Amino acid sequence: MRLRVLQALMIAATAVAVSGLAASAQEAKSRLNEIQKRGVLRVGMTGDYFPMTFRDPGANEFKGHQVDTAIELAKDLGVKVEFVPTDWKTIIVGLQADKYDVAMSGTSMSIARAKVVALTASWGMNAFVPIVLKKNADQFKTWDELNKKERTAGVTLGTTMEDYIKAELPNAQVRRVESPATGWQEVLAGRVDYTVTTLIEASGLQQKYPELVMIFPTQARSALPMSFLAPIEDHMWVNYLNTWVYLKKTAGYFDTLNKKWGVVLKE
Repeated sequence: MRLRVLQALMIAATAVAVSGLAASAQEAKSRLNEIQKRGVLRVGMTGDYFPMTFRDPGANEFKGHQVDTAIELAKDLGVKVEFVPTDWKTIIVGLQADKYDVAMSGTSMSIARAKVVALTASWGMNAFVPIVLKKNADQFKTWDELNKKERTAGVTLGTTMEDYIKAELPNAQVRRVESPATGWQEVLAGRVDYTVTTLIEASGLQQKYPELVMIFPTQARSALPMSFLAPIEDHMWVNYLNTWVYLKKTAGYFDTLNKKWGVVLKE
């Protein structure tokens, strides 16, 4: 009997030791430690979502709301920031391939994304609105008028807007374009009737292109929590990001940043 008890205690002790070693190994491999040792935070960025992330014509430098956020995150980590160009179609693949530590391009939460990447705590709430040419705005009185086979929507491959149009406006024809082309550029060129984008992008586009206008802003649909994307397996790094977002949001950092870039969010 004593032998069995002794054997049970030894097995339990071994399990605890192995568990501790596994936890230590996971901690050692965490990007949080790697980033601090490397001295560089690698941020995946698309550069095509004004005013979240964009580049001036002929320039390679990223600018925007999410650029400022990435710089702030790197500063709090005590490291430099390196922006890694990506696009919406491959943004998750790049994260899984360890090309960058976090993706920050005005990304939003979705069930599909949650299956393959970690979504950090939300820093704000976005929602969908249609964008049309201002001269055509009177043609649309309700969302239902967008969901007709004689209407064509423009959309960028790999975006949550593509998923939304497919699910909620299934009767419309869809013209899909690959990044760096965008759905709103198709509207601007007159090749489609509308695109669906976010309150954030729509507010910025109206400032930049007077020919475009958002319609139904008070009827914005499908509230979207805004989030950053991180590797799904790295709990230590995700925990740091969640804590960072919470503290910055509580301190009013995002409110100030939103005002700077004219970012409109759903209340």
